[in-house]
This record gives sequence, structure tokens and C-alpha cells, in this order.
Amino acid sequence: PPLRGGRVSGVGCVPILARPGRVGRGCRAGRVRINLRPQRPRLQACFAWSRLSDQHRQSGCLAMSDALHPFRSHTCNDLRASDVGSTARVSGWINRRREHAGPLFIDLRDHYGVTQCVVLESSPHYETLKRIKLESVVTLTGRVMKRDDEAVNEKLATGEIELYVDEAEIQSSAEQVPLQVNSNDDINEDLRLTYRYLDLRREKVHANIMLRAKVIESLRRRMVEQGFTEFQTPILTASSPEGARDFLVPSRLNPGKFYALPQAPQQFKQLLMMAGFDRYFQIAPCFRDEDSRADRSPGEFYQLDFEMSFVTQQDVFDAIEPVLHGLFSEFHDASGTAHKVTEMPFPHIAYDESMTKYGSDKPDLRNPIILGDVTEHFDGSGFKIFAKLIAEKDFKVIAVPGKGGGSRAVCDRMDSWAKKQGKPGLGYIFWRATDDGGVEGSGPLAKNIGEERTEAIRQQMGLEAGDACFFTCDKRLQALQFSGAARNEVGRELGLIEEGEFKFVWIVDFPMFEEDEETGKIEFSHNPFSMPQGGMEALKTMNPLDIKAFQYDIVCNGIELCSGAIRNHLPEVMYTAFEIAGYGPEVVEEQFGGMLNAMKFGAPPHGGAAPGVDRMVMLLADEPSIREVIAFPLNGQGQDLMMQAPSEVSDEQLADLHIKSVPPLEIG
Repeated sequence: PPLRGGRVSGVGCVPILARPGRVGRGCRAGRVRINLRPQRPRLQACFAWSRLSDQHRQSGCLAMSDALHPFRSHTCNDLRASDVGSTARVSGWINRRREHAGPLFIDLRDHYGVTQCVVLESSPHYETLKRIKLESVVTLTGRVMKRDDEAVNEKLATGEIELYVDEAEIQSSAEQVPLQVNSNDDINEDLRLTYRYLDLRREKVHANIMLRAKVIESLRRRMVEQGFTEFQTPILTASSPEGARDFLVPSRLNPGKFYALPQAPQQFKQLLMMAGFDRYFQIAPCFRDEDSRADRSPGEFYQLDFEMSFVTQQDVFDAIEPVLHGLFSEFHDASGTAHKVTEMPFPHIAYDESMTKYGSDKPDLRNPIILGDVTEHFDGSGFKIFAKLIAEKDFKVIAVPGKGGGSRAVCDRMDSWAKKQGKPGLGYIFWRATDDGGVEGSGPLAKNIGEERTEAIRQQMGLEAGDACFFTCDKRLQALQFSGAARNEVGRELGLIEEGEFKFVWIVDFPMFEEDEETGKIEFSHNPFSMPQGGMEALKTMNPLDIKAFQYDIVCNGIELCSGAIRNHLPEVMYTAFEIAGYGPEVVEEQFGGMLNAMKFGAPPHGGAAPGVDRMVMLLADEPSIREVIAFPLNGQGQDLMMQAPSEVSDEQLADLHIKSVPPLEIG
């Protein structure tokens, strides 16, 4: 007879497939197919799969389950068709729950995966499991049954089976959760970070953190295979001028004095080389009090820090390239999309060339756009704004070609983008085909500079009808930098960036020094501990702004993964380099006394680098923000909303540290 609520007087429960006009082909392990009701979809119902009494069946199941582990015999990702007929116990969180004409279907989730569990309406646990809230933790025991062919879920590793629940134990009842765990939909970031332990249960975030763990495991294995040894360096150390603000830690035992958390283990890893060790590495925590951005976490980050003795710059490249190439090849499809990885050896581009061609020292080589200097075509032209800046301030005009961007709509969007960046706008020319088969430039700039200059620009930049070109005019470095940002935007706007690629490049030959445009002061441009190319002779005889250093960056898809250098290991070179940058010997000895003294007792030539772990995982996971691959990140304001840090501390704690808290000055 038709079954109401999926119940039949009997002792066993099995799935029944209801199809109009079909009768099952017989019993298999007590399972039958019957026609329940015409024109009804698939239903799940109870039917007797044995002729045992309730008492006998339950006592038999209990006897089997007594031998199982109290929490689980299998994870929620273990059970397969080969387990059909066995008794299993699983524990986890209730991820989803739904009812189908009586039986209750529960997707039980743990760290490993999901198992569908079926609770029949005749079960004494039915009402409890029906009412308990999602994300409650339960232990379910029952018989593994094979799903009907139509019900197989190929997206789940356990999709061929389901667990028919005989026993249920609630380990922990959840309150109503403040965010939806069983969805990867966008949720307010502050809410996610406040309840980060819930956010980490979500499938995508959970997968990102597991990817991070696997990446670190792979890095360690690969570094050991390359002959490196893992060392640890101190977390409490001395403050030093390394480019960012330090996090300071007051010393109770030394009133008025402070430790600093290391911005990087820079000095310690060099000291290890001077101590006679070779091929050091560690997954190093680093601490910098700097502002947040998409590829930078405020406060804390991790890097694959390494250093080597008696090496050239090329030796460093040869040591780390197999690690990076192997890592990105191993996890090339971690985001769900397969990626091609740049073959070794990775290409090298000099810093000056990179700035000239791409407007950046971290170019995204998936973008084919190459910048051009078109200053000569605007010098003395009818476009008076540019012409005057060129004549009076020696400004440069840098062109950003846009293949296929020759429409008013694209040009207007780029102009709006420039205004959002704080610029007055973005000049442009776009070219159209003429009726006689020629090409003519359009737009206000083309009208102002005239046909001849417009055509010269088109020829120089290799453009055709249907293309556009965008222009910025400023001091050379600023013009290049903004054009580099525009290059990235044009590439995105026109869909020119190659997908499915990890494109690596070494940026080499960084300048040792740079000039502060406001003060005219000579400063270190990169790493003050680097060896200048040409050594002491270069420092003594060359213009400081012409001196190159043995400094290098590794870049992937426009993300700087790390900086590195061949280090200065000679005290006299260190004194001279710092003197050029305006620091006397007393400053060098005060700030870097430990390392400087070590150099005086015999230091080997050495070098290294430190690829960022967080950034590598972000690239592999194809996430737009580094916070998506950190288990417990700070928000954009440097706050831990979950732990409510930073926070005020008691007066007693401050007194122990000989510190008084003073409120910030209010500037009216």
C-alpha cells in the first residue's frame, strides 16, 4: 500500500525508489523497489529488510557498535561502496539537513569530508536530530547502504553510500550561528574575522588553510633535499632601521629599555654564516608595523628565509629555483584551474629595463603591454599642457598601448579610473579605419597635436585601427610608475592578461642608492647589507646613483615573492656604504654592532633571499587577499576582532614594565 510519512510496520528500513509503473527487480540484502504513488519523485521510505524483531535487530547493532571507537570508526570522507553492509560510526558537525517524505537526511561534516546520513521516522533519535541546530556536533552509528544509481553524488568522495542511523549521541549543541557555514558566499569581513573559528569551517577557507599547511610541508622537504638545514632565530631582539616600524616589547628586568620583534631574521641568518654554518633556512615569522594591502598582512607574516655561504648571485638562483618551480608545479591546480609554470632557468630583467618597459620592478609578464616614451611627439606640440611641462620641468610623456581598446567607452572608463587614483584624468588617442583604407586618430589629443604627430605615435607603438593609447605626463619615475599601474588596468580592461600561467622573473641590478626628491639626500634604495657591484672601488670612484648592487627580487604574476642579495661581508665596505647614505661609524656600530663585530673576525661571502609563504599560498589558491590564506589574520586596521586585540592592559601590568599610558593628543 502507499506509505505515509515513509513508515511501514516492520523492523528494518531501506530506501525505496518510487517510479510510476515500475516494480523493483527483487530484493537485494532486504532492499525492494515498489511503486508508491504515480507521478511522484524519488522518495525514501522504510521497509522490512529482515524478518528479525526490533529487539533482535537493535541488540545486534548494539553488539556490533560496542566494538567501535567511542567517536568514530571512519572519518566523514572514508566510507565507500566497498563498505556497504558494514556498521560504521562517524562524528562531525551537522552541515545540512533536509526532509524527504519522512526520512531525515543529514550531511555530516568533519575535517576530511562529508557523509550523508539517513534518520528514519521510526528512529527514537528522529525528533532530536530534526530539531537540533546546524553546526551541532554529533556521533552517528549505523549500517552503510549503497545509494540508488539516481541518487549517487559524484561531487562527494562518499557519494555512492549513505549511513542509516541506528544510534545517535549529541556531543555538543550549537546555538544559532551568526554566519552561514555551509556556503562560500561573500560575507562581511569583520563578521567573518569576529567569528573566525566558524569562518574556518567553511569549505573554501578550510581548503586554503590546508593548502598552506601542505605548501609549508613541501617547502621544508624541498629545502632539505637541496642541502639546507633548518635553524631557529630569536623572536625578542634589538630594534634596527630595516624600512618599517618595529613592534616594541618593554623589558621588565631592564626598565626603560625595549626589545623589538624581528622584521626579518636578517642579521641572525648572516651571523649564522659567520658562525660557520652553511645553507640555513627556516619558515620564519616576521613582524612589521605597516599598513595593510591586498598582498600584505599588517603585523605578522611568514617567509621561507634562507642563506648560503661562499656563493655568487647565480648560485642563489640555482638553489631556490628548483624549490619554487617544484612547489608551483606540485600545486599548480590548487585553485581548481591548471596553471603552466615558467620553465627553468627563470628569465632575468634588469631593474632599469623593467621600469622602462613595464613601469614597475614587479612586472606581471602575463600582460603583453610594453610602455613607450613618446615625449618627443608632445614636445612643442599644440597640446599646451604637456608641451609646457616638458619644456619647463623636463617632464616625460609615457604611453600605454591598448590593443583592441579603440572605443570611446573604453577610453572613458580608463579616464574615470585615473581620476579615482587622484589624477586629473588620462589622455588618450584611439584610431579608426578610414573609408579609403587608411587609419586616423581620434580624440582631443589627436586634434591638438595634429595628424603627423598622431601617426608617429601610432607607428612607434605598433598600433592599428581599433587600438588606443593612453598617456601620462610627469617626472620620469612618477610617470613610469603611474603608467605601470595603468598598464595593469588596461590589461584587465581589455582581457589581455594570460590566464592559467605562473610567470616567474628575476629582477636584478637594483640601484644601491637613490635620491630623496624632497631633501636631495642619498639613501639606500633596497637592502643596506648588500654588496655593491664593484665593491669598494665603486663606492670610492662612482656617482652613488650609478652604483648597482647584487640585489634581486623574484616576481610571479606581478607579485613580489621576495627580495634577496649577496651580502656585504667586509667591515670597511659597510662603513663606506653607510657613510654615503649619511650615517657615521658611530651609528653603524650602535645599530649593527653585533654583526659588524662578527665581520671583523672573518666572514665568508654569503647571500640569500626570503620568499613570502603567505604570498605564495595566495597565488596558488588564486585569492585576491592575503587574509584568505592566514588562519587568524588581523583586519585592515591591524585588529584581531576575535581576540579583541590590541587591548588595554591593567595599571599593575604597566607598573611592572615601568610604563605610563598617555592618551593621544587631540588636534583640533
